[in-house]
Amino acid sequence: MAELAIAEGPLLEQILDATHEIWGEGLDRRAHARYYTAQLATPWGRARLSRLALVDRGDVRASAKLYTFDATLDGRAIRVAGIGAVFTQPAQRKRGAAKELIERLLERVSADGAYMADVALLFSEIGPDYYARLGFVPVATSEQQIRVIESTRYGAPATWVRGGDDRDFAVLAALAQTRAEPFRFHLNRDRDLIQYAIAKKRLLAGLGPAGARELHFFAAEEGSSAVAYVVVGVNRTASGVVWTLEECGDRDPTGARVGAILQALVARDPAERRPTIRGWLPSGFRPQQIEIVGEAPAHEIMMMKPLSPAGEAAGSLCAEDVMYWRGDAF
Repeated sequence: MAELAIAEGPLLEQILDATHEIWGEGLDRRAHARYYTAQLATPWGRARLSRLALVDRGDVRASAKLYTFDATLDGRAIRVAGIGAVFTQPAQRKRGAAKELIERLLERVSADGAYMADVALLFSEIGPDYYARLGFVPVATSEQQIRVIESTRYGAPATWVRGGDDRDFAVLAALAQTRAEPFRFHLNRDRDLIQYAIAKKRLLAGLGPAGARELHFFAAEEGSSAVAYVVVGVNRTASGVVWTLEECGDRDPTGARVGAILQALVARDPAERRPTIRGWLPSGFRPQQIEIVGEAPAHEIMMMKPLSPAGEAAGSLCAEDVMYWRGDAF
């Protein structure tokens, strides 16, 4: 009988060999391994991220990453088991390995004190049907295409913008908590989770081909403290430059400082062609300096499955109930 094991050493190498081609993010095989190992080295990654494999006589049948999040649902603190990178080894396909893996994972996080969770969460790139058969319910989420409204003089706004750094994380966590409070469901984004999310994107940019990706983390400061911030991923392709608004926060409920930071970033480049900007903006967050020029269902379908009475309400969430930043998708 197959066993559920932590994927490390030779087991991890089997998984990375098989997944590199489809999930390598443009990294070579060695960098692909370093990318995952470096995530585990962060404070949040050490405590909250693992990779599990369904193993039969030393061979991996299927594997997945397991993320453990603290979250809030209807004002109540819950634990969330995030399931990502579900993969069946090529030689094991069409034998039910992925289904068995997910069922075994759900059993573990429903009963094991170390992993105990109230809700399971995943993002499906293959449509909702497969995971619906395992009890997961889709939560409709959208991706917006954003245009930054610029002055006709193409100048930067009078906003003090500097590079963000580690000293800002505690302040950013407080901003995140205030922004998230009106929503029925959100992750409790403490400083370690924010640092992990930014470090993950920095690692991807740094390990990839030179110039292909960048990660911009900027803050607006008043006095000696950050009062707003944005994290923007930049991807350069043959067809143009794409910005992804990974996350942002603002002490101002209107988001005016976030809008001003984006204006300042766009104004740095005098080129006429502006980047395509996309993101997952929470309901009601529409700074006056931006315009939504397109909206479509997110490619990654958010799906949840209640695992305990405390998580039962997760089955009734809609898009307006959820605050979830693009940078926290896994």
